[in-house]
Amino acid sequence: MTKRHVAEWAPAILVFALGIAAWEGLVRGLEIEEFLLPPLSVILETFWEDPDTFVTAGRITLIEAVGGFVIGCAAAILAALALARWRPLGEALMPYAIAANAVPIIAFAPITNNWFGAIDKESKMAIAAVLCFFPVFVNTLRGLTSVRPAQIELMRSYAASEVEVFRRVRIPNALPYVFTGLKVATVLAMIGAIVGDYFGGSPNSLGTLIRRSAGIFAFETAWAAILVASVLGIAFYAAVALAERLSMGWHASARARQVE
Repeated sequence: MTKRHVAEWAPAILVFALGIAAWEGLVRGLEIEEFLLPPLSVILETFWEDPDTFVTAGRITLIEAVGGFVIGCAAAILAALALARWRPLGEALMPYAIAANAVPIIAFAPITNNWFGAIDKESKMAIAAVLCFFPVFVNTLRGLTSVRPAQIELMRSYAASEVEVFRRVRIPNALPYVFTGLKVATVLAMIGAIVGDYFGGSPNSLGTLIRRSAGIFAFETAWAAILVASVLGIAFYAAVALAERLSMGWHASARARQVE
């Protein structure tokens, strides 16, 4: 790890450590009741008492989130490619995409459970896919359509086809926007999977575990499940960020960051 990487990560690590210390110290110092907010040490102790339960629940929820992420992001990228190619169609359909994104996911979750089955993973994947679609779609479409006119004119002067324009100009220009949308979608996918489980899901999933534990006032278990969901969300985000770093080294935006 270079000095530049240390300088980039040091503030985040410092704030994280201070936040953990403040959580533990304030909860114990102010004698906050555990049903309101348990100390982190109690949450970790609850996790280690039965790690298999939390690992199994995390795996089920992560599968649902990743499945919805793949479906929603793939559909968003394909839709953005189509609408960037045919602009009038994009202008006509954009209001419907905005309206679909404005529907509260809590209202949509029972419907997907009815369509695909409350216990099946497909219903949770559908919720995650809906949440992932819009940010990836908007970012990808913006990247595809924000190309400088001079670049398009240069390609036209070489008699380039529309496919060549997309392959050599529009898609490379859109990649930073795509990865921005993908990173946002990782978090939304986890949220969608957990929210879907609240309305009926696998009895071993994180959402069900949180709802069941809170219902019987086992708040330490609920918080431990929330902590597992947070760790998985961070790992999911980090995986996409790593993929961006590995695949975008040739891009002008990556070279600009290296110069800085």
